[in-house]
Amino acid sequence: MIAKVNSAAVLGVNAYKMDVEVNISYGLPTRSATVGLPDSAVKESKERVEAAIKNSGFEFPSRRIIVNLAPADIKKEGSNFDLPIALGILTALGVVPKKRISEFLILGELSLNGDIHEIRGILPIAIAASTLGFNKIIIPSANKKEAAIVNDLKVYPMESLEEAVTFLTSDLDIEPYKVDVSQLFQTESQYDVDFADVRGQEGAKRALEIAAAGGHNVLMIGPPGAGKTMLARRIPTILPELSLDEALETTKIHSVAGLIPQDKGIVATRPVRCPHHTVSDAGLIGGGSYPKPGEISLAHNGVLFLDELPEFNKKALEVMRQPMEDGSVTIARVITTLTFPSRFMLVAAMNPCPCGYFGDAYHNCTCTPNMIQKYVTRISGPLLDRIDIHIEVPSIPYQELSSKNSGEQSDKIRERVNRARITQLERYKEKKIYSNAQLAQKDLRKYCEIDSSSNELLRMAMEKFGLSARAYSRILKVARTIADVDGLKDIRPEHISEAIQYRTLDRKYWMR
Repeated sequence: MIAKVNSAAVLGVNAYKMDVEVNISYGLPTRSATVGLPDSAVKESKERVEAAIKNSGFEFPSRRIIVNLAPADIKKEGSNFDLPIALGILTALGVVPKKRISEFLILGELSLNGDIHEIRGILPIAIAASTLGFNKIIIPSANKKEAAIVNDLKVYPMESLEEAVTFLTSDLDIEPYKVDVSQLFQTESQYDVDFADVRGQEGAKRALEIAAAGGHNVLMIGPPGAGKTMLARRIPTILPELSLDEALETTKIHSVAGLIPQDKGIVATRPVRCPHHTVSDAGLIGGGSYPKPGEISLAHNGVLFLDELPEFNKKALEVMRQPMEDGSVTIARVITTLTFPSRFMLVAAMNPCPCGYFGDAYHNCTCTPNMIQKYVTRISGPLLDRIDIHIEVPSIPYQELSSKNSGEQSDKIRERVNRARITQLERYKEKKIYSNAQLAQKDLRKYCEIDSSSNELLRMAMEKFGLSARAYSRILKVARTIADVDGLKDIRPEHISEAIQYRTLDRKYWMR
């Protein structure tokens, strides 16, 4: 007796079709096996499936059972195949009609009493099902919102093995679960925070607006309690709103990581990831024996906030350089090579010195110049080379902190950011450039031309502050963005002047 059940598995952030083949023959039950490169979780499904079938009121055969997961050359992991294996056994026994079960793609984890539990990666699987020509899918009830956002896919959520068998053995026309994707997207695309919550720090807010408008990475430098984290968490509220395609792309990554709440189903706001400085290389970049997305991929289309930047492992920070340039990270292992998207805006924060109060108006710094120099140089030049804007975030005076006047709301700032982004898209429509931060060295002469007054101002700043060649390029890019925010075609001296102020760590006087 043999049966085949259609299922799927996730590889990276995409899914592929997998066949669960079940053969029941005469022989010792102890010789039953699961083949097809299963991991430990898949091998253990034998006990879960047997208990679930028995506790759901069905007879489990005392025969030899062979389960094959095809294709057999790709390693299978997780408990997603419990439900298709159980239904495959019942189909081989004649309980479930073969013709009926062949219409569905089936996934789910089983508990010992037959309940069907939530699984990871349901969105890429649902997308793959639609692409492969399957228009019906049976999944855990907890994953229904996530799967239902895929158009032209009939989603049948199930609570238990018994319910799934009843559905497959009856001719009842059960309505598939549906969601209004537009309504869901609109409901979930609201932010709980706003820039109006931040008192004072107008200079920092202006710099972050420029960073958002040009897609620039930014480093905030200031004493503890100045509001660096508060500002960073509000940056997504002024970035352009996620498109539906971006939301699906982001949701796929979070789905694979198992980070989609049951009541949401879609990531409709730009993500903010804030890993602790003790994060490992694999935790930040992604990896493992069977590669999983790391923090930089979970921040895709959003913000990666690294607080206390000098405290991070230097090796972990250095391996970020290539993903920051390419917008993706490739993880190679013996068994497979996977690529995860990682197009994010880096926002970092640091204290000016080990004690945190160098240059602070309200506290005395206890650090020696050597200690400060050693602390600041923990951040390598190549990494700083990829951060366009350095800003100082000073302590907030009591008058500003106690003021009842709220700051400008995020919606107003976002309007200016959107106008600047539209200008950039129009300017670079013939190139694969989407923001000023992506300008290559060869593009600066064409798109960042400056007049003689601006050129003289920049020359004086280079000589006075000892700015590097890389700072020169960054200043031009940022000045181009400032002009775009101001709605001007040409870069003016005031734009150059403001951009120079955003190179704090490049100025020689910083360490004096």
